[in-house]
Amino acid sequence: MSAEAADREAATSSRPCTPPQTSWFEFLLEEALLEQHLQKPSPDPPPVQLIVQFLEQASKPSVNEQNQVQPPPDNKRNRILKLLALKVAAHLKWDLDVLEKSLSVPVLNMLLNELLCISKVPPGTKHVDVDLSSLPPTTAMAILLYNRWAIRTIVQSSFPVKQVKPGPPQLNVMNQMQQEKELTENILKVLKEQAADSILVLEGALKLNKDLYVHTIRTLDLLAMEPGMVNGETESSTAGLKISAEEIECQVCYDLGAIYFQQGSTNAAVHENAKEKFFRTKELIAKNGSSSLHFTIDEERLAGYCQACGVLTSSSDGASQQATPYSQIHSCMKSGNYQDLVKIFLEDNLTLSLPVQFRQSVLRELFQKAQQGNDALDEVCFKVCMCNTVCDVLQGRIIDIQFCQLFLKPSKEKIDFLLEVCSRSINLENASEALKRKMAAFLKNLCLGLEDLQLVFMISSHELFIKLLKDDERKLLVDQMRKRSPRINLCTKPVTSFYDIPASASVNIGQLEHQLILSVDPWRIRQILIELHGMTSERQFWTISNKWEVPNVYGNVILGIKDNLTRDLVYILMAKGLHCCVIKDFVHAKQLFAACLELVTEFSPKLRQVMLNEMLLLDIYTHEAGAGVSGERPPSDLISRVRGYLEMRVPDIPLRQVIAEECVAFLLNWRENEYLTMQVPLPLVQTNPYVKLGQLLAATCKELPGPKESRRTAKDLWEVVVQICSVSNQHKRGNDGRVSLIKHRESTLGIMYRSELLSFIKKLREPLVLTTILSLFVKLHNVREDIVNDIAAEHISIWPSSIPNLQSVDFEAVAVTVKELVSYALTINANNHFWLIIQADIYFATNQYSAALHYYLQAGAVCSDFFNKMVPPDVYTDQVIKRMIKCCSLLNCHTQVAILCQFLREVDYKTAFKALQEQNSHDAMDSYYEYIWDVTILEYLTYLHHKRGETDKRQIAIKAIGQTELNASNPEEVLQLAAQRRKKKFLQAMAKLYF
Repeated sequence: MSAEAADREAATSSRPCTPPQTSWFEFLLEEALLEQHLQKPSPDPPPVQLIVQFLEQASKPSVNEQNQVQPPPDNKRNRILKLLALKVAAHLKWDLDVLEKSLSVPVLNMLLNELLCISKVPPGTKHVDVDLSSLPPTTAMAILLYNRWAIRTIVQSSFPVKQVKPGPPQLNVMNQMQQEKELTENILKVLKEQAADSILVLEGALKLNKDLYVHTIRTLDLLAMEPGMVNGETESSTAGLKISAEEIECQVCYDLGAIYFQQGSTNAAVHENAKEKFFRTKELIAKNGSSSLHFTIDEERLAGYCQACGVLTSSSDGASQQATPYSQIHSCMKSGNYQDLVKIFLEDNLTLSLPVQFRQSVLRELFQKAQQGNDALDEVCFKVCMCNTVCDVLQGRIIDIQFCQLFLKPSKEKIDFLLEVCSRSINLENASEALKRKMAAFLKNLCLGLEDLQLVFMISSHELFIKLLKDDERKLLVDQMRKRSPRINLCTKPVTSFYDIPASASVNIGQLEHQLILSVDPWRIRQILIELHGMTSERQFWTISNKWEVPNVYGNVILGIKDNLTRDLVYILMAKGLHCCVIKDFVHAKQLFAACLELVTEFSPKLRQVMLNEMLLLDIYTHEAGAGVSGERPPSDLISRVRGYLEMRVPDIPLRQVIAEECVAFLLNWRENEYLTMQVPLPLVQTNPYVKLGQLLAATCKELPGPKESRRTAKDLWEVVVQICSVSNQHKRGNDGRVSLIKHRESTLGIMYRSELLSFIKKLREPLVLTTILSLFVKLHNVREDIVNDIAAEHISIWPSSIPNLQSVDFEAVAVTVKELVSYALTINANNHFWLIIQADIYFATNQYSAALHYYLQAGAVCSDFFNKMVPPDVYTDQVIKRMIKCCSLLNCHTQVAILCQFLREVDYKTAFKALQEQNSHDAMDSYYEYIWDVTILEYLTYLHHKRGETDKRQIAIKAIGQTELNASNPEEVLQLAAQRRKKKFLQAMAKLYF
């Protein structure tokens, strides 16, 4: 059996059978009505008006025998009627939302007072003095219900009420309404006086932290029984409908938040309490849901409260409150951050979330502050007014008079900002046609209302204006503007002012040419050229700036365009786009190239392909300067387009060599070795030198490290580079009859010039590719017969060790190339120890010993965490150590020489002893003795100082040799650890000296 069925059964079984002494028919009718509604299978609740009927009849005054009006008697009939009213409320689960919507304040006050009475709350007792935890659950719940209603009624009375339009005047109805109004006001007065007590009661309820119970039909019937028949059931903790502690906390927090918020209008600090209660309510709803057994919270209203609290209270914890536009605007107004205020209004012009009344109120407040003497706010007022005006236009409202007042004296700056607002307030891709027509009409009417043709031209040449208005509409408007003549009133101006003289055509052309040079907006450029060609047809406007440079392969095609306007436009768009690429302004470059592509597509397939090629190069630049820097791979679409360009076979298309160069470098940088070695078409390899070079590099890198039989591609690459670095020898007979040998530095024997090869290599960033080409040039440098000091490099063994014709190679150019390549490689990765060793070897070979030591030490530092770890033996090889020894020797740092001799696999005692014998040493000498771990060298030092009579230095050497960790009887691990620790300290000291 369900709970409701049990309630109905209990209600029918326990209802008193003795009817009241008066009005049998009326009583039976009320009983039947209640039974009918309680037993109805429909989910609809019984009408709340039954409560009104029951309570009105129970509260009717009685008339005694002397016809005197007396208070309603406390008889059985009236008690039963009140009980029936309470049962209806119990059936509604005491939902205050439902009860408040249908019952007046006096009726609900009477109902809840009856609930307090039947729940055995002593009349006249102050609720604030009662300990809720000591009361029965239903009694405590009755007190909570009453005080919650009291608070809610106070809050509700503070809201404005829409006056109901009165019907035909009826005296009895008006009297009844007046009585009810007076009674309501009296009750409200009492509730407001007791508001502080009600708040304390509800705050105390939050500390209960236990479940409570509210009366049901069954518990009300039990209370109506004779005292002996109840057996204390209603006093137990399980009688009635259970309301969990969290549900109680949720509804009490919400009601307290509402009263605190209402009190905050006179005491701003109370808003913090309101915020705390509302946010707690929000947490509980998120946990349990907004619908409870006997109450429902309006989540939209709660969200509004939370938002308002977030605005009215300042919080250092930004994460605790959502950043709504209202809170942001309030914060900006409070802090004077008007720049962000304008930004919020601009962003809202797209979303239109701020009500128009709120926008107007903010503008009014700004105007008031400006009128109080803050002149800096004039510009802010203008900008906010522009945002509001455009918002009104988009929503079809009438433009405010403030806009017209602010636009009495328009200027270039005002027009610029207004156009920016218009552009940012409409998304042309998603906007409806109606929205577009509204914006177009606004801009058109704005042009018609302006007197200054320059300002009109600013609007008519703007990209938004061009996109919104059709060509016919724009031409018609421009014609109307041109036909206008200066309006001069001769009556008021008998003498012509200097400023009234119209500018000459040459001045206007000069101004437009100046704008043409500065502009990077393709639509503005197009409009300016239309204006210029309308003024004169004799000028070639692509020549007005010497900064506009277009490659010759393109210039011949572009200058062949017959239409002058189209030729100028294509040339200027391409020249400006190429210039933007050079200065890395890729955004404007893309806009200019896109406009040029759209233009040439209509009449020239050749130029269309040219623009597609340039846009491909631009996309490569954009990726390499953006996402590519962080190592993000390019999209597959871009890689496919690069391959497509290399494989393109369209005849008569002018091509720039730099595009092919960048495409091959792009594929190498992103390790597309498989495509370059296996999939690239053979004719392409034979005709494009960069593709051939890229294929050989990719194949060589792919086979590293590999067996000797897989070095065929390395040999092919070697031969290609050797040929590029070879010189063509020519014999010439001089005037004296002797034959002289002439060497041409830039040989045409190879697939490209050496300068072109160097330029190509400097576009590579992939470490393995750079290491490969760098080791090739190092090997080529070492092949030279008169070389004294070889340069070491990684993978150097894969290259051939000899060249058939050494005289043909320009070794001076090779040496210069090696230097340039190492310098470039170190800009890509300054911590590559192999490249640092090459740089050090170059300095060593050129007798720059201090710089060589710097890079030898840097190479060791980067691969050992500044020598805190052991330097790998393939970095500090014996050859590197010997070169460091020689550098120190030639720098007269002889003690350092002796210490470095210990680093060799076989300690070089001869060199160490010879260095220690030198008395003219430029290093710290004896302060370095603590870094020596070889006992033989220390013993020699002791002998040497004793021989020279250098007692102090001898004692230092003896102290160093006497350390227990250097004892020859120690295990090998101890000796190695002692050596490693001294190596670390010595190299760190050297690094501090040479870095």
